[in-house]
Amino acid sequence: RRQKLLHPGKSLYQAFLDSVTLSDENVKFQIIHADNKVLLQVEICEIEGNIFRLKIDEAACLKARYKVPDVLVQEPTTQRLSISQKDAGILVLSSVNEDYKLQVTANPFQVELQSQGEAVLSMNSTGLLYFEHLQPPPSDRKPAAEKEEAASDSSKEKQEDLGLWQEKFGRFLDVKAHGPSSVGMDFSLHGFDHVYGIPQHTETLLLKNTSDGDAYRLYNLDIFGHKIHDKIGIYGSVPLLLAHKPNRTSGIFWLNSSETLVDISTKAVAEHVASGSAAETAKQRAVPLTDVRWMSESGIIDVFLLMGPTAFDVFKQFAQLTGTQAMPPLFSLGYHQCRWNYEDEQDVKAVDAGFDEHDIPYDVIWLDIEHTDDKRYFTWDKKKFQNPRKMQEHLRKKKRKLVVIVDPHIKADPTYTLYSQAKDKGYFVKDRNGQDYEGICWPGSSCYLDFTNPEVRKWYADQFAFKTYKGSTNILFVWNDMNEPSVFKGAELTMQKDAVHYNNWEHREVHNLYGFYQQMATAEGLIRRSLGKERPFVLTRSFFAGSQRYGAVWTGDNMAEWDYLKISIPMLLTISMAGISFCGADVGGFIGDPEPELLVRWYQAGAYQPFFRGHSNMESKRREPWLFGEKNTQIIREAIRERYVLLPYLYTLFYRAHTAAEPVMR
Repeated sequence: RRQKLLHPGKSLYQAFLDSVTLSDENVKFQIIHADNKVLLQVEICEIEGNIFRLKIDEAACLKARYKVPDVLVQEPTTQRLSISQKDAGILVLSSVNEDYKLQVTANPFQVELQSQGEAVLSMNSTGLLYFEHLQPPPSDRKPAAEKEEAASDSSKEKQEDLGLWQEKFGRFLDVKAHGPSSVGMDFSLHGFDHVYGIPQHTETLLLKNTSDGDAYRLYNLDIFGHKIHDKIGIYGSVPLLLAHKPNRTSGIFWLNSSETLVDISTKAVAEHVASGSAAETAKQRAVPLTDVRWMSESGIIDVFLLMGPTAFDVFKQFAQLTGTQAMPPLFSLGYHQCRWNYEDEQDVKAVDAGFDEHDIPYDVIWLDIEHTDDKRYFTWDKKKFQNPRKMQEHLRKKKRKLVVIVDPHIKADPTYTLYSQAKDKGYFVKDRNGQDYEGICWPGSSCYLDFTNPEVRKWYADQFAFKTYKGSTNILFVWNDMNEPSVFKGAELTMQKDAVHYNNWEHREVHNLYGFYQQMATAEGLIRRSLGKERPFVLTRSFFAGSQRYGAVWTGDNMAEWDYLKISIPMLLTISMAGISFCGADVGGFIGDPEPELLVRWYQAGAYQPFFRGHSNMESKRREPWLFGEKNTQIIREAIRERYVLLPYLYTLFYRAHTAAEPVMR
């Protein structure tokens, strides 16, 4: 609401072009807001491979603002920009090979990126650059400053209504210890009317124009049975938008892990066409223009402009920044059989035997939360799984694997070693009063490990050691679920934004990174237990840019309906374009009971998707592939076998994804 009070128009920011400094790394200058007189530092650099980076931060902050760590694989190698023109009110920067020029206008401040004289993309051209500088809390201010503020606060909106220092959400109170800190910026894409990306939404491939109050949202949430064509964010977020036109594909990577909204508006604008002779009147033609507005709750503006020019160039550029898809172990490209839940060791044996009996190949059987001792992860239910090692040996003889679920919430139980250790070491996320944050999840009252802390990640990785994780063997792999994080009875079923993480950062700053960090720690644990010899397999529900380096993702709690089968294809293509090749959707639909025809069709579609797993909910009827009559068993068998025939090809595609950032699904 605060950012929406700023309407498109002339920006109140202007640049001080006499403050420009040029180094090998970057070009820096300052901009100022005409009303609040706060100085911001702008930094522009060129990164080798046709990438430009623009950063905007406060020139002098009360305290450091959050800058996303660990997502970029390294600090990118920069190339020296040169100043090719500098006069009153205009600064032109040229790229090394002079193909690209950045034209900075001083008043109002805007930046236009041109390729061979043609505008490709401009920033702040609709004047929506927005930056809330950090301020002392109202109680710390000097009385004089208060009066001044009261006088300048002519807008009818009362401060509290805009949620500056606190905000009510249903029965929740979000206390903003550092006050308002949101940032935003507009980008105009010249000649583009097709934009894609910004997963994860239950949405078509081509992104739609957003109307007021209905922006695409990037905020990882546990949404059971997500509605189709909804712009609400679901389990994962990759703030990468791709724009495509016949002669160019470009990308905008907005590196920010706080709640983010993206508004899209495409229109036709008139462009003058130069006439052949002076006698002819100049013609006009309509060309498309897409405006994209990014709004984030906190952090700084740190944006990468990926200039392509081809789609595959953009995929490579994004991978150069955030890494390529981890090379999966071959078994993980086979078929996976899952359910909430396979009841006990006998059940696992029977399902395993069923595949042999019906001559259907499969590689992995999965255990959901019921396999644990009362939802204590890294343990086994003593009655149902009395001898997990023996069960794994049975699977190993047939060259099969086991995947178990390991969620980030830890049952608050002093007799549970994992909980008591983490509590003693101070490894849980805290609430705003400095106590361990407690929320309800599958085990009941739970605390949440602070995976943003490298020490916690290291300790967590150690929990996967064979001697520590009793009953685990080297054919056991891992599924990280509920890691948005999901908090039952929490605001929007997630953690409060004012919870406190490592280095005193609030949850609002790091929310979209929580699942990314859990998967990172889990993958590291699996690598370490094999002394660095074996590739890990970790499936995560929540993800961010860079999650491709740690394993696979899936689209979460879909429904056993035809529309969900249909939407799974564009959803997976969108995730693939955002760098995460190893992705899939629950075959058959997680919620409900598919009619046999739907199940059969879903197997046929899933056989051609990168991650291939049948999964169903506790309430669903059993649906192992042979339970729908001989004719359907035969069709499903053929689909799964087709997958296995194609494995060498698929493995090669994954090698291309790993080495050259080419999406597997295309």
